[in-house]
Amino acid sequence: MFDNLSEKLGGILDRLTRRGSLTEADVDAAMREVRRALLEADVSLDVVRSFTEKVREQAIGATVVKSVTPGQMVVKIVHDELIATLGSEGQTIDLNAVPPVAIMMVGLQGSGKTTTTAKLARRLTQRDKLKVLMASLDIYRPAAMEQLAVLGRDLDIQTLPIVAGQKPAQIAKRALEAGRLGGYDVVLLDTAGRTTLDEEMMAEAAEIKTSANPHEVLLVADSLTGQDAVNLARSFDERVGLTGIVLTRVDGDGRGGAALSMRAVTGKPIKLIGTGEKTEALEDFHPSRIAGRILGMGDVVSLVEKAAANIDAEKAARVAEKMRKGQFDLSDMREQLLQMANMGGISGLMGMMPGIAKMKNQIANAGLDDKILKRQVAVIDSMTRQERKSPDILKASRKKRIAAGAGVKVEEVNKLLKMHRNMADMMKAMGSGKRGPMAGIAQAMGFGGGMPSPEQMKALAEKMPGGAGPGGMPALPKDLPAGLRSGLPNLPGLTGLSGKPTLPGLGGFPGKKK
Repeated sequence: MFDNLSEKLGGILDRLTRRGSLTEADVDAAMREVRRALLEADVSLDVVRSFTEKVREQAIGATVVKSVTPGQMVVKIVHDELIATLGSEGQTIDLNAVPPVAIMMVGLQGSGKTTTTAKLARRLTQRDKLKVLMASLDIYRPAAMEQLAVLGRDLDIQTLPIVAGQKPAQIAKRALEAGRLGGYDVVLLDTAGRTTLDEEMMAEAAEIKTSANPHEVLLVADSLTGQDAVNLARSFDERVGLTGIVLTRVDGDGRGGAALSMRAVTGKPIKLIGTGEKTEALEDFHPSRIAGRILGMGDVVSLVEKAAANIDAEKAARVAEKMRKGQFDLSDMREQLLQMANMGGISGLMGMMPGIAKMKNQIANAGLDDKILKRQVAVIDSMTRQERKSPDILKASRKKRIAAGAGVKVEEVNKLLKMHRNMADMMKAMGSGKRGPMAGIAQAMGFGGGMPSPEQMKALAEKMPGGAGPGGMPALPKDLPAGLRSGLPNLPGLTGLSGKPTLPGLGGFPGKKK
């Protein structure tokens, strides 16, 4: 999401930051381009006018013109205004009420209400340790109730038993009664939708709201609907009264105008975003992080939170100990690759890293996708236990057998072994705690100082956008080791994403020297 907008705004702001001084004409020309970029990203015209006016007003003020780096000050103003447009503070689902807390899901048919209901139930059950009951109020769409029941069985979450012939308002009352009697913390009400807005759907939603008196009314909107999503939000808010918005399919839309418009036009916070088909693909909506992603500043806090949620601490501690002793074998590398896949794969992780947006096309041309991780795991799976433990015994005949077993060429096996050697050397250097840049990374990754907590990273991120560094990038913290200031720290399996990106064993990007 926001790919098109990120690309265009990045180009406009890059041109500004290269200038030693800015005139009013420079700012006006840049604002015209920003206006065009926002309109092409499907942002509402009123929102675009308001946004560009506010940025222009601040950008031609004395603070920018007299600033040492006027272009970078404009980047900061655009960043701050994006946050204000998306909603200054990220808001989460409000569960501060007498249980069972009723949450009503509304929206058009096909926007992903039922799937989102299951995703939210999984999140509340696994992350917040709450007892959740799901109830389908959709008596029109064939097998809608059965769909929710199947999702409930898969996730081991209770669903309200289906009783034929009941009206939606009656089902809602029965769900709340079952929630009270069963000692549930949250009751999720999945209402029916229509293909378009109509009076019958609105009247039914209003009736359900009256009978269930939900604490939260969440509009589930498909981000691909663009401008129409704003009209949809406005209509539902007038008739039913919304407390928040959930945007689905944000991974499928490169424009992202709906998100920028809905918050500004309706005043209702976007609380959650659906980032994929799987039931775990639901994230909190943080305006400051999204603004950072749009302007190519990355989203380090979300990356750390994702790592904290997906990485098994005990397993990581065991691997860390082995690395410290220089015993990093191919089985350990397999664990690392699988953890990377769980955290969203190469593309998911790269999207959160500062400056990666500008290399997006090179990454795409290099064919660097999540299939690489699967192939590498398949190669390791084709080895015997002894071969994984001692890669040095792998000679030509063994490599041929492994390549045939994994369905790849022998070159792929050699690339993987080279990558393992690079990782093992790096881990050994980190584990030894030598002074210099490696010691800084070692501490960050838990080889001595422990991995920073999401709270520490959040505090760091809050300081970062304040003073934008070269090219609109966030300013680096003062205590960062000198060796890390030139680019990103090397990542396991993806080392060297700094000046000239090369991936060990995978060669360089097209047009770049290896």
